[in-house]
Amino acid sequence: MRARYSAQGLLEQDLAPSPHEQFAHWFDAAVVSGLHEPNAMVVSTADATGRPSSRTVLLKGHDERGFVFFTNYRSRKGGEIEANPRVSLLFPWHPLARQVIVNGTAVRIGRDETAAYFRSRPHGSQLGAWASDQSTPVTSRAELEHAYAELAERYPEAEQVPAPPHWGGYRVRPETVEFWQGRVNRLHDRLRYARSADGGWTVTRLAP
Repeated sequence: MRARYSAQGLLEQDLAPSPHEQFAHWFDAAVVSGLHEPNAMVVSTADATGRPSSRTVLLKGHDERGFVFFTNYRSRKGGEIEANPRVSLLFPWHPLARQVIVNGTAVRIGRDETAAYFRSRPHGSQLGAWASDQSTPVTSRAELEHAYAELAERYPEAEQVPAPPHWGGYRVRPETVEFWQGRVNRLHDRLRYARSADGGWTVTRLAP
């Protein structure tokens, strides 16, 4: 199985001054293209021994400070981030022959920011954050649904659900951001921003 890439290239002179601005351009293009869940990203973490793990998570915010996602802090990824905060994010926009790879450090966001986002979630998702002790074994599906039903009775639709203390956001502060554009004959464009000592960014072209 092999796809032929013939998309327009990515040249240095076409890049935005910062990776955040360049990401915003590409993200908007992914949204306009109708790509399914363009904010879906693969988050890779590693435990204290270096053993890696990956999963798909939804990006919930991005600006010059970094990329934000939310999770149960007691989940596997939460535990690994606490032990080793260096993470990698991958946005696999295959239909556009594009991908973005972010390497950086994850830090918890403030509780006020977490609470504000939690209130914006659908009621069912709020209950789910309490019902699921993410990454821990459960005896059956019924156990999970029973926990959800109890919470639904305690917090009916009109009732405000508090954000769980063990649930919140991480912001990944980028150190490098690579933009990959598929090209013909596998001569892909790979342009990587790297944070410099003065806080600015330098761009390097990488061989495909």
